Amino acid sequence: MIDFLTLDSKKIEILWYQKGQKDHPTLIFLHEGLGCTRMWKDFPEKVSQNTGCPALIFSRPGYGNSDPCPLPWKINFMHKEALSILPQVIKKAQIKKYILIGHSDGGSIGIIFAGSQYAQGLKGLITQAAHVFCEQITVDCIHQAKTNYKHHDLRQRLKKYHGKNTDNAFWGWNDVWLNPKFINWNIEKYLSRIQVPMLAIQGKDDQYGTIKQIESIKSRANHVKTCIINDCRHSPHLERPGKILDMMTQFIHDYLPGNCDQRGF
Repeated sequence: MIDFLTLDSKKIEILWYQKGQKDHPTLIFLHEGLGCTRMWKDFPEKVSQNTGCPALIFSRPGYGNSDPCPLPWKINFMHKEALSILPQVIKKAQIKKYILIGHSDGGSIGIIFAGSQYAQGLKGLITQAAHVFCEQITVDCIHQAKTNYKHHDLRQRLKKYHGKNTDNAFWGWNDVWLNPKFINWNIEKYLSRIQVPMLAIQGKDDQYGTIKQIESIKSRANHVKTCIINDCRHSPHLERPGKILDMMTQFIHDYLPGNCDQRGF
């Protein structure tokens, strides 16, 4: 059931599964650059059911049914989300131990957070299609998204999920990634600071980034398992849901024994 947290007088849309289960770490889902709570579909619920872990999904400011985030967004918007908004959400939701599961921008936010001083209570990190630096292929695809938004049906498709926040979400994200200065954006320094087990997933045919992204993660992060998914693009959990569900379930049980239910995984 959709609910809200209030952070500094701003409403943040949230959704819980198995809320109140305190014996296991909470799975916190961090959505992509044009995502929100509802765009995860039923995937978080399935991961929660498979692991016995409670799950919290939330829409960042400017997305879904959360309050708007004033435009223009700054180039360091993902740092703000990781080092200011996310710690507030964790504290407000009274979460003590947790695993972050981030997709695309959400994965990048998870990396920044996990490599920061705010990561007390963090037990693991799972990323899908995370960016750790900006590539020209990413910029080219985001230029195409701008064309699709202005001249085709992308705006209408996003409006189903973002409502009054549709323009806020799109232009906030799009303008930052297309800012000429953003080509120098890089968060690789956070990878070596991550002290928890990490699973990094990327589709082999990811249209928003090359395998150099996951190669960088593999070479810099400690305690990391990486996986490239064949016949898959930018959204593995939607394109290959069964495989990704099994992979995440196995990771949680293998690397975090005793934190989740005892089913022999």
